[in-house]
Amino acid sequence: MWAAVPLLLLLLLLLLPPLARLCRRGEARLEPAGRAVLITGCDSGFGHLLALRLHRLGFTVFAGCLSPDGDGARRLQREAGGAGRLRVLRLDVTRAGDVRAAKEMVLKHLPERGFWGLVNNAGISTIGETGWLPMETYEKFADVNILGSIRTTLAFLPLLRKYKGRIVFMSSIIAYFTLGNGIYSMTKAAIEKFCDALRLEMKKFGVQVCIIQPGNYAPSTKIQPPLSAEEIWSELSEEEKAVYNKEYVQERVNFFNSILSEGSTNGSEVVDAMVDALTSPAPKARYMVAKLKEKALVFVCALFPTAVMDCVLSYALSK
Repeated sequence: MWAAVPLLLLLLLLLLPPLARLCRRGEARLEPAGRAVLITGCDSGFGHLLALRLHRLGFTVFAGCLSPDGDGARRLQREAGGAGRLRVLRLDVTRAGDVRAAKEMVLKHLPERGFWGLVNNAGISTIGETGWLPMETYEKFADVNILGSIRTTLAFLPLLRKYKGRIVFMSSIIAYFTLGNGIYSMTKAAIEKFCDALRLEMKKFGVQVCIIQPGNYAPSTKIQPPLSAEEIWSELSEEEKAVYNKEYVQERVNFFNSILSEGSTNGSEVVDAMVDALTSPAPKARYMVAKLKEKALVFVCALFPTAVMDCVLSYALSK
């Protein structure tokens, strides 16, 4: 009898979230009118698409852009129909001054139902083996992908607690494993742990924290444009050039570019998950939006010994 206990516990864990959502299905979804949401990284990609979607739904949207005078920001304003409920603001998440200015703008133009959501979407990506990247690159990635999200979250926590709002973080299935972009995996794994702590701490205030975990949507977001072997080789230190040759670098670049090209072009699938996280009466803690084979890889990584996962990834890299 006791041998069946682990299986029953696993079944219970799998069934509880769907049952909880089923029980609350009758509850009305959130009324967007009069509620404000701030989104980072709206120049392009998911942030751009989400800003337009939330605007159409009736939210007051503060769209943070790295380049508020750039093509992406201008296109966003044009597609939203000019001024009104969508405001574009300069927001470099690595600059505390930008974050303070964003909060001041939100407070100045806060609608009647207050501040409902913060979406930490801004992020950067690159490829390269561990020793190929200089320390400055690691510092930049940590500042944008990790500290940038933390910086904006800390600034807006008082408002989110006051209005019992939502915080949405953009993670990735790459938080579970890496295939030549360990620096990106590192930052997403760190954000996952930050969110786990924050989610538990915010429950007592009625603030819900959600993580979005997309699979490969590179063609939809342009977060990782294809790189050339020559670009990478030219940036390598002399010590790394003594270890690797151009042929090896070319093989790795070809492999990674081929993965990028296979990504989904339907970014609206991820935006659907982000909207649900902001509007559902019972949002999920994690939304994994990925192909079946990508989910299978995460499953292997989560449940099998590290040695098994290393064999799977080493085989993939060898091909």
